[in-house]
Parts: sequence; structure tokens; C-alpha cells
Amino acid sequence: MIDLLIIGGGPAGYVAAERAGHEGLNVVLFEKKAMGGVCLNEGCIPTKTLLYSAKMYENALHGDKYGVLGDNIRFDYGKMLSRKKKVVRKLVSGVEGKMKTNKVTVVKGDAFINGRSSEGIEVTCNDEKYIGKNLLLCTGSEASVPPIPGLKEAGEVILTNREILEMESLPESLVVIGGGVIGMEFASFFNSLGTSVTIVEMLPEILGGLDFEISAMLREIYTKKGIAFNLNAKVVEVDGNKVVFEREGQTHSVEGEKILLSVGRRPVTQGFGLENLNVELLRNGIKVDEKMRTNVPGVFAAGDVTGFSLLAHTASREGEVVVNNLTGRNDIMRYNAIPGVVYTNPEVAGVGETEESAKAKNIAYKVAKLPMAYAGRFVAENEGGSGMCKVLTGEKHGEVIGVHMLGNPSSEIIYGACIAIEQEMTLKEMQEVVFPHPTVSEIFKEVVFSF
Repeated sequence: MIDLLIIGGGPAGYVAAERAGHEGLNVVLFEKKAMGGVCLNEGCIPTKTLLYSAKMYENALHGDKYGVLGDNIRFDYGKMLSRKKKVVRKLVSGVEGKMKTNKVTVVKGDAFINGRSSEGIEVTCNDEKYIGKNLLLCTGSEASVPPIPGLKEAGEVILTNREILEMESLPESLVVIGGGVIGMEFASFFNSLGTSVTIVEMLPEILGGLDFEISAMLREIYTKKGIAFNLNAKVVEVDGNKVVFEREGQTHSVEGEKILLSVGRRPVTQGFGLENLNVELLRNGIKVDEKMRTNVPGVFAAGDVTGFSLLAHTASREGEVVVNNLTGRNDIMRYNAIPGVVYTNPEVAGVGETEESAKAKNIAYKVAKLPMAYAGRFVAENEGGSGMCKVLTGEKHGEVIGVHMLGNPSSEIIYGACIAIEQEMTLKEMQEVVFPHPTVSEIFKEVVFSF
């Protein structure tokens, strides 16, 4: 009998398979498309590859700030797309190599759960039956498509994250419905390459759930770069290339050559026989406990399908929790130190409580913040750039409970804050940590000393 059946080869599935195989378990992983899931093929990696190309182009355009002069600076969109595909192929190959190294059997095709028999959990794929002791569901998520009148009739004008990554030419104008992380990253990319971008967001501020002050600062930066923002705007209709929305009781509209739907993602819970196990659902996702167990013995779920924290790094950790418990290591999933990053230019990164979430939870806190320019390395590498680092601590014990940053390279610094929160480090303990100089990461310590 197979020790672990895994449906879905994304960050939750392939990390779990790798860890389980390394521990000597007999593992079969089912994937109907390419290994790596949405993150590697249609999300995290291709978008970051394109965003880096855009950042390189922006840096070249403004090289004179650093004494580097160039004439006729231009970009090749086709080469950007080719490089994106090359990077994805290389990393998919790397994941496949890890499966082979750890003796994981990968089955390409649509897996379907037949149910549980006296022998174990039964899954069919490509007309072949597989029986396992345990089943891990990692079926991921898909782009949400809201019931907006006229959306279907607009046809190829409407794009999701999948279609926009495959466009062979740049649109002259783009309307983005949704100012969350995905929407802002695509807006950043196309704005950098000269596309006229308009964002329509239902909430009072972009990047809902992130630190409100830092989100507002990023919006101001991109307003100066030419992106038009419509906040508190509820989309009521799509009429061809036109997005119609209501704000403060009045109706407005904006037009774009293309319209990007970026209003979130929803767990995939249909089409693979989940109903045959009577697994309990919660918030349209699969309900799990702190060990990623469902209500059905031997059946686990990890990643976007739980509908909780739709991030690749969360998914990978959840997969690890499953395998650790299967192999005798008592482990639970903790969500208090999950970092969030927005790969715009400049980047935004945050972890832990925001001021807004702390107030909502009635957590007594103190806050300190400083401009990123307090770090010498930031000044040296970000001519004319602005940013901020904000640290929240518990009022009673002084433990770090939240850290939020705007400025490059926040994505590479935030892990230190994750460790501080995970280990419940206090201000005094953080003050005793030696940071390398000169680095932008020193801003964290500068803020800690400013309390």
C-alpha cells in the first residue's frame, strides 16, 4: 500500500512529496498540468521574472542619477516573455528532479477520489487505481470571476492572471479591477513599460489587509508614476472595453484596451471526487485543524484549497506540517508570522499584526517608525527613493508583534522580522543582535532603538 497519495503538484504538494520521500515514505503525486502549480507556472515566478525585467528597464532609464549615462534606452517585450518561459521551464525541471531524487512517483493526469474502502483511500488516474493509507489534498485555487453584468460578453478583452502572462503585445491601456497584491504587481509592470494603467478598487485603500499607512504611501508613489486610482469604487457593469463603477452614489466609467480581473482567488474543491469522502468545508475551502487534518481520518489538506492563507510559502509550510506528523514529529501550523510581500518597485513587505489588526483584536501595542533613509545602504542605492519601516511591539512585554516596510529590498529583509515574531523576541533582545553594516536591514534595528 502507498503511504501517501498527494493530489496537486504546487508548493504544498511538491514540498510535502519531497519531504515525505526523503523520510522514506512511499509517495505518489498526481498533477494534471505542469509541476509547480499556479505559483511556478502562472503566478509567483513568471510575474517576478517580468517585474525584474521592468525594474532593470527603469534603472537603466534613470541611470543618470548614479552617474551612469545611456542613449536610446529601450526594451524588448518579446525577449522578456522568452526569458520568463525559460525561467519557468528551468524551475519546473528542478522540481521534477527533486521528485526523482526523493523517489516520488509522479503521475500526470486528472486524479479522482473514489472513496475509502477496507483497503484504504482509493484514487483513480489514467484508468489506474491507487490505494493509500493517507491522502493529502493540494488542489490549489483559481481566479475568482465575480458575477458582473457584461463580463462574459466582453470576451477576449477580459484577462485573468493566466491570460495576461501570455499576451504577445503590450496594450496601450489597461484597467485593473482590484487593487490587491496581484493587481498592483501587474499594474506596476505595465506602468513601467508605458501602458496607461487605471485601478478600480472597492476598498478605501489598495492592498487590503496590509498596513494601511504603507499601502497609502505606495499608492502615492504610483500616482506620481502615472497610475490612476479609483478607490471606494464598486464595479457594476462591464460594457465592452468600459468598466462602469459607482462611488459615493455617482456612476463613473473608465476604458481600457484590456481589462484585468484581479479580485482574489477561490479554492478548487470540485471535479476530483471530494464529495466521495464527505470532507467538511469552511469558507468555500476545506476545513482543517492545526495539523492540517480534515474531519476524515487519514485525509489532510494544505495550500490554497483550505481558503485561509493563499500564499505559496504558507502552502509549503502546511505541507511540511502534514509530513512531520506522519513521520512521528509533533508539529502544528502557526500563522502569526506569515510574511506578505508585494513585488512592486519599490517593494512592500510585512509580517505579523498591523495597527489595524491589533486594534481590531484589542491588542495593546506600541509603534515606532522611521524613514528607510536612516539606513545608509538604502540612501546609497535608492537615489531620491522614499520608504519606511514600522515596528509594533506588545505594550506589556515589549515583544515584536509586527513589522512593515516600504522600500527595496524589503522582500529580502522581512524574514528577520518573521524570526523575531516567531521567537517572541523583545526590544531588548533585538537591540543586542548584530546587523551587518552597511545594509538596508539595519533599518529594523534603527527602529527598535527609537522606541
